[in-house]
Amino acid sequence: MNDQFVENKIFKKTDFSNKTLNKTEYDNCSFTACNFSDSDLSHSTFIECKFDSCNLSNCILKGTTMNDVRFTNCKLLGLKFHECNALIISLDFKDCHLNFASFYKLKIRDTGFVNCNLQDVDFTETELNQSVFDNCDMTNTLFDNTNLEKADLRNSYNYSINPETNRIKKAKFSLSGLPGLLDKYDIEVE
Repeated sequence: MNDQFVENKIFKKTDFSNKTLNKTEYDNCSFTACNFSDSDLSHSTFIECKFDSCNLSNCILKGTTMNDVRFTNCKLLGLKFHECNALIISLDFKDCHLNFASFYKLKIRDTGFVNCNLQDVDFTETELNQSVFDNCDMTNTLFDNTNLEKADLRNSYNYSINPETNRIKKAKFSLSGLPGLLDKYDIEVE
C-alpha cells in the first residue's frame, strides 16, 4: 500500500495491525473500530480524518502528517507524536487513552484533550498555548519548559507543573489543582 491516495472513504472494523501503510494519503476519511496497533504509518498523510474507537497503540509515526485529525474513544498508548511532521500538525482528543505518549517539542496550540487518560505523557518543551485539558488524569505527566499560557486545566487532576520551569501566564487552574503547582516545594495544602 505505498504511494496511494484515499479520499472520502469510511473504514469500519478494518485490521491494519502490524502492516506498513507508509506514503499513503488519507483525505477526509473516517476510521471506526479499526486496529492499527504496531503498524508503520511513516510518511503517511492524514488530512481532516476522524478516528473513532480505534487502537493505534505503538504505531510508528516517523514523518507522518496529521492535519485536523480527531481521535474519539481511541487507544493511543506509547505513540511518539513528536516524530510526526512538526510543520503541519493539528490534533484533537476526546475520551482517549494516551498513556506513555510523547509530544516532545511539538507546537500543538489550541489542542483539546477531553476526558483523556494522560498518564506518563511527555510534554517537554511543547507549545500548548490555549489548549484545553478537560477532566484529564495527568499522573506522572512531564511538563518541563512547556508553554501552557492561556491553557485551561481547571477540570484536570494529578498534574505536577513547576511554575518556575514552565510558562503558565493566564493559564486557568482550579483551587483543587493548586497542590499540583506547589508540590515542588514539598508543602502541604489543606
